[in-house]
Amino acid sequence: MNTEVTNTTFNDPPIARALFSNTRWSWLWLILRGYLGYTWLNSGIGKVNNPAWIKTGEALKGFWERAVLIPDPPARPAIAFDWYRAFLQSLLDSGSYTWFAKLVVAGELLIGIALVLGLFTGIAAFFGGFMNWNFMMAGSASTNPLLFIIAIFLILAWKVAGWWGLDRWVLPALGTPWQPGKWFRK
Repeated sequence: MNTEVTNTTFNDPPIARALFSNTRWSWLWLILRGYLGYTWLNSGIGKVNNPAWIKTGEALKGFWERAVLIPDPPARPAIAFDWYRAFLQSLLDSGSYTWFAKLVVAGELLIGIALVLGLFTGIAAFFGGFMNWNFMMAGSASTNPLLFIIAIFLILAWKVAGWWGLDRWVLPALGTPWQPGKWFRK
């Protein structure tokens, strides 16, 4: 019996290499990044001046209450997974909406700013996608599926999605955990 372990490397298809690793496609990512960033920034700015988000958290409380509501049959509940409903209910029961609403607003603003500036694009897209996923899990479809897909593509294109932005200079300077940048080389 042969138990030899070999290292095998699979190459990306040419279209994936072109889209996700070549700066000539960075214009496409600029458009998607700008749209997604504007959407997050606009949403966050809309909440900043709303006391129901910033002071009391009542807006988030109302959203969570509607999400965990189990309607009379034959209607389907907004949340399809009981574990997620229990999670939101525990946040409601503990009054976490008072501080969590501020976290949502700050997250939307920071994600929007980072995407618009092209700063840490892959990380910002990840957290934006995570927020979209949570909104979808709570039963809010709206534009969240489209925004989630755009975020996934920006995550995949993290190396070039911020080329027309600050990542063009920040990523080579900082580097990645597996390849230190100019500032961290000995």
